[in-house]
Amino acid sequence: MRDYILLYINGREHRLKGAQAFLPLSDYLRADLALCGTKVVCAEGDCGACSVMLGRCLSDETPTHTKGNKKLSYVPVNSCIQFIYQLDLAHIVTVEGLKLGAALNPVQQSMVDCNGAQCGYCTPGFIVALCGAANQVCQSVKAGSNTTLSEKQVKDSLTGNLCRCTGYEGIIKAGMDFDIGAFQPFSTLYDETPIIASFEHLRSQSVLIEDEGRKVFLPASLEDATRFLKKGAEQNQKISIVAGGTDLSVNINKRGLRPANIVSLCNLKGLDQIEESYDDGHKKVTIGARVTLSRLERYFEKVVPQFYRVLWVYGSPQIRQAGTLAGNIANGSPIADSLPFLFAMNADVELTGLNGSRIMPIQSFYTGYKKLAMEASEIISRIIVPLPKEGEILRLYKISKRQHLDISSFTAAIVIKVKHEKIDYARVILGGVGPVVLRLNNVEEYLVGKANKIETYRGAGQLARQSIVPIDDVRGAGEFRLQLAENIFQKFFYEMSETKEKVLV
Repeated sequence: MRDYILLYINGREHRLKGAQAFLPLSDYLRADLALCGTKVVCAEGDCGACSVMLGRCLSDETPTHTKGNKKLSYVPVNSCIQFIYQLDLAHIVTVEGLKLGAALNPVQQSMVDCNGAQCGYCTPGFIVALCGAANQVCQSVKAGSNTTLSEKQVKDSLTGNLCRCTGYEGIIKAGMDFDIGAFQPFSTLYDETPIIASFEHLRSQSVLIEDEGRKVFLPASLEDATRFLKKGAEQNQKISIVAGGTDLSVNINKRGLRPANIVSLCNLKGLDQIEESYDDGHKKVTIGARVTLSRLERYFEKVVPQFYRVLWVYGSPQIRQAGTLAGNIANGSPIADSLPFLFAMNADVELTGLNGSRIMPIQSFYTGYKKLAMEASEIISRIIVPLPKEGEILRLYKISKRQHLDISSFTAAIVIKVKHEKIDYARVILGGVGPVVLRLNNVEEYLVGKANKIETYRGAGQLARQSIVPIDDVRGAGEFRLQLAENIFQKFFYEMSETKEKVLV
């Protein structure tokens, strides 16, 4: 078992022990390595000034990841909420590591040419995010071509980057002005052969690091993870399980949380897969606990566009590259963006402990506000999601003050099937209106058998309003949520009618 974290930064190896393993990456870069191009502003992943590129070797991310031909896959992440213990066997590229020798790379030069910076504090994060977008597409562009990023690609990639003084016109112009054909991808900018070799040599080893009463464990297998959790449960220890850490890390930075025992899933084998299967001819997808939201977003774009749109506004690209569906489920929030869809699809959660795995319907998984029906020695290993059946009409809703990077005030999922102009069956789920996500069985019973007309949905909305008791908080008054719960049914009907999505069997 190892007692250190191994990572590379701009091509150089670093082995970190003790207190250093518990640092945010941004602190280590700035204070220990004097790589001060990475800025820290919000320390909660909201502004993107601290963005860096994170490279990992994932077996199913890139088709070329075959034996003897592995490559690292790079994505932009927020270094302020990525702690060192999450980054074992990773390659970090900072803004200082983007240039071509002594020369600026095309993105950096374009920011200069297009006057994309005033104070410059946010500029490194913008450059890293644009380099991430360029890196995604540059390998498909022929050398010497004059291909550029579209305005949509630029804006989408910069969703998580905030500028307070320059104004976005110059930054967007810089993103659209450089030639992708001249951009050198990270896989060629750095010699990955020794990096990957060192990672592969250590991949089968678990890691345990202790410092001043704190302990972090990086299991290499599910068995190692559950054994550690079991021992901690027997000793009445509270253990924080970290995948993306996009919520826990904010609480550490902002609320002084200091977890004594942490399990980081960054090296856990076998949980980074998205697999399709069929059950009685009905398609379902199994999602590993380490699969990031960004990978789910790409998968669901064509499979279930409604859920894709929810994932797209979940947070910034940097957040979605780190956060996981399993983490969103385990957090237990009644306003978690993914839960209405999972409830509507009757998804199952696979829980794994020392005695094996068991399957639990997600609708039985929550016993109260942030209370989960799982043993202390268990871990969420996979989520099994049946996809919409033929003829089902699905709509998902998220109401928040901002489109991106905002916690929901209210969420909803409505599924119906219409047969002979009447509602054959319905599923209605609301979030943000109680201590847990609610399935309104009484509203579903009301809808079944009634005509698929606006009057039916008005009645359903009135019944839903009578069935919930939402609270007042900073994201919305209880009365506001009551009105949303009532109105959402009419919105569903009009959307269904406008898109002519009504299905008659």
